[in-house]
Amino acid sequence: MDFHPTAGRPLSDSEAAAEAKRIIETEFRPEQPVRHFPTSFRDDSPVPAYGDTPPVHQDDHRIVPAWAAGIAVASIGVGAGVTGIGCGAWLVLQGLASVTLTGVLMVTLPFAGLAMAATAIGGAINRARSAVTKNIYQGPVTHKTEIHNNSTTRGMFFARTRNDIHN
Repeated sequence: MDFHPTAGRPLSDSEAAAEAKRIIETEFRPEQPVRHFPTSFRDDSPVPAYGDTPPVHQDDHRIVPAWAAGIAVASIGVGAGVTGIGCGAWLVLQGLASVTLTGVLMVTLPFAGLAMAATAIGGAINRARSAVTKNIYQGPVTHKTEIHNNSTTRGMFFARTRNDIHN
């Protein structure tokens, strides 16, 4: 900039305004005319009477890079999935919080019935598979037991005991 104020004295308001206007006009003068970009597009080409409309090329002017958009979509999906899991956990815990003895009995009653039926069927099959044998012995039964025990202890403070048992 080529601003050279007079040494020692401040500019008056009119001089300061004239100098500011001169600086703005010289420094911020556009070299090229300002080009205005349209914010909308209208296609006035005729539409065919029947059939599909031919595709029209549309330039891709994304503000966000494709990888960032992909990460954003993935994070939305993960958030939705975690929200679903959280809602499911909340429902399960709400159900567990309202457990009563009657509710537990009503839920477990079919399982107890199935277990009882399975046990009865298994017992019937086991009895049917086992052979029925009956041994009948005739005559006197004699049971004779003789035990001979010899015990020997030696020593006073560190005693050793020996037991000999004979049948």
